[in-house]
Amino acid sequence: MKFGAFYLHQVPRPWDLETEHRYFKDTLTQAELLDRLGFDYFWVAEHHFLEEYSHSSAPEIFLAAVTQRTSRIRLGHGIVQMPPLINHPARVAERIATLDLVSDGRIEFGTGEGACISELEGFRVPMEEKRAMWREGVEAVTRLLVEVPFQGYRGKYLDLPVRNLVPKPYQRPHPPLWLACTRHATILTAARLGMGALCFAFMSPEEAAGWARDYYRTLEAECEPIGAAINPNIAVMYPFFCDRDEQRARQIAGENQGFFPYGLAHYWTLTDHEPGKTDLWDEYRNNPREVNLPLGKTDCIGTPDQVRELLRGFEDTGIDQIIFMGQGGKMPHQALCGAYELFAREVMPEFAERERSRVAEKAATVARLTEAIGRRPRRGSSAA
Repeated sequence: MKFGAFYLHQVPRPWDLETEHRYFKDTLTQAELLDRLGFDYFWVAEHHFLEEYSHSSAPEIFLAAVTQRTSRIRLGHGIVQMPPLINHPARVAERIATLDLVSDGRIEFGTGEGACISELEGFRVPMEEKRAMWREGVEAVTRLLVEVPFQGYRGKYLDLPVRNLVPKPYQRPHPPLWLACTRHATILTAARLGMGALCFAFMSPEEAAGWARDYYRTLEAECEPIGAAINPNIAVMYPFFCDRDEQRARQIAGENQGFFPYGLAHYWTLTDHEPGKTDLWDEYRNNPREVNLPLGKTDCIGTPDQVRELLRGFEDTGIDQIIFMGQGGKMPHQALCGAYELFAREVMPEFAERERSRVAEKAATVARLTEAIGRRPRRGSSAA
């Protein structure tokens, strides 16, 4: 397995003139640390108007800064919101290509529809049409990144003329494609389209094994790539904090990362938010609803020995990457850095050694799937 870190850029109230500035500077330092420690991926969300829950409205700019502070870690959009009313496909393609060039080919192109009414309504995206908008956006961007010149695109939401997009990405034909998934059905959609499955759902090793099995079976049997290359990968996110004292680990993680499900419920299922006024952190701390952080078999929180044992349970599930959600609430910068360092020093080496032995096996699997899918006739075409 590979290891990644996920950032929503949570910035709870109260705010002063330095709050956001200090947070982003600390997170750049954490990105440097993750790169130096040997983590494989650094993922950044895209959200809009979600006060306190996610101040990550321009991930492409933040990732551009990270490209210049790191040298080896892969940098992922987790995700780009693809409805054209939020991000025009030509602008997405330009940003992805430029990021890929300045990062020396380290960009991962995660995509999604957006899910929260608060942000979708902010761009006048109809909830019932966001999936179709996502599909057109991804189809257009993948072609913009590859075709010389781009031959144009006409759909329900897009009417793009013939143009040649410049620059082109460093990775050819384009950076790896991912789809945000919270449900089993979306995992299968990712497989059918040849995209990596970026799973924002907490699950046990047994559940993860089932999702991974279904993903790879569907990819092999039904894949018709939406892009010019497939990305056979499944990644799953889990809460993370590592400390020598289990009680301290649970306390720090619970106090801060519990803000993630609380904020999620607030923006996704409730309607009592007043922009510029609601103090979400105060509500969370003083009047918490019954929204709890998953603990036990669906987290990576505890001592090095406990985290190691938990991860061993996932190693044979078929999952390719574990993404740690460490930053949340008011997680102290130094505490999170210490947790990353402890994990990298005492837990990661065991898994990194086994991952190195899987590199050739994984490359062979990708080559086999690519060849098999390339030979398969598309629906609506006749076999040669």
